[in-house]
Amino acid sequence: MSLQITEACTYCAACEPECPVNAISAGDDIYVIDATTCTECSGYADSPACIAVCPADCITQA
Repeated sequence: MSLQITEACTYCAACEPECPVNAISAGDDIYVIDATTCTECSGYADSPACIAVCPADCITQA
């Protein structure tokens, strides 16, 4: 399973540097998560780091 960023994204960029596998990148209007790369931080953290830092609470499980 992977995570996705919803349309509620404020384009703040808080999530991008938190991703240990570089699965998050800037899209046209919102940040996007590459589902084939996202590990939900398995092996890096107890829970997804991007969810913890997102001020808009817009990252969900796909």
